[in-house]
Amino acid sequence: MASKEPFDYRELDDLIHSRPRLGIMSVLVALGEVDFRFLKERLQMTDGNLGTHLRKLEEAGYIAVRKGFVNRRPRTSYVLTDQGRRAFEAYLERLEGFLQSVERRASG
Repeated sequence: MASKEPFDYRELDDLIHSRPRLGIMSVLVALGEVDFRFLKERLQMTDGNLGTHLRKLEEAGYIAVRKGFVNRRPRTSYVLTDQGRRAFEAYLERLEGFLQSVERRASG
């Protein structure tokens, strides 16, 4: 049963809550490993902006970077770490708690 305490929005993970990083995390949860170009096109971000957000997620331990070659061309791809998956699941649980809190207040 959900708590009757007011929801504290500050409990949301600020690192994930940023729209670009939420987009990155969502794509990785849904698709697994994806490359830089795919993320750039899917999220309609510039190289620099995407790179900045990816670096923040990597520094937090939420994603891992994999570098390799495909047909002799360098390829950088990204995948969620276990820590990143847990953080994303916790983020969703807290967000769901907020929605339930709002519903209870509206109906009660």
